[in-house]
Amino acid sequence: MGKSKRAPALKSTEALDWTGARTERVEYGSAATIFAQGDPATSVLYVEKGAVRLSVVSHAGKEAVVAVLDADHFFGEGCLAGQTLRMATATAMARSTILAVDKSEMVRQLHARPAFADCFLTHMLTRNIRIEEDLIDQLFNSSEKRLARTLLLLARYGEPEASHRALPKVSQEVLAEMVGTTRSRVNFFMNKFRKLGFIDYNGTLKINNSLLSVVLRD
Repeated sequence: MGKSKRAPALKSTEALDWTGARTERVEYGSAATIFAQGDPATSVLYVEKGAVRLSVVSHAGKEAVVAVLDADHFFGEGCLAGQTLRMATATAMARSTILAVDKSEMVRQLHARPAFADCFLTHMLTRNIRIEEDLIDQLFNSSEKRLARTLLLLARYGEPEASHRALPKVSQEVLAEMVGTTRSRVNFFMNKFRKLGFIDYNGTLKINNSLLSVVLRD
């Protein structure tokens, strides 16, 4: 199954103003299910704090992680395009605060507030660009390059508002599903990256900018 990497965050968290919008703020503990594949799709959700994993299960029972989202990401927006059922399962990866906006309220906000609509449109366009990049990555790059690119995206490499390069807690199994390879291969490359100084382990996983050399290497 195709696997998408990290979804793009909004370029400016300050630009997103929920004033006047009818929202429901819900707290989820780590590993809690926010919605399940096949549930009715009636709302758009927004990660205010924490991290969320989106995964899908095929008819044959094979599971794939399609995205890892942290603060300032929308998800579940398919309902705005006529999607009646959730296409994926959303699971909190850490204690998370999620804003839920009913479909009709989200439509009202998009029509009534041009600045809000522009912010949401930027999110969707940037996500589409990332999906195209992910497809090219899957088709033409080695698993080592795909892993390096995934780690850089998870660390928000290149985003000026990112204050650090520490990753949310992601297991090697999840990384393997995102990259499209096996856990043993991920473990091999992670050890290689650490020996070369591209990543650091010290309670948390930190990504150094030098990891970009793996992606750029011919």
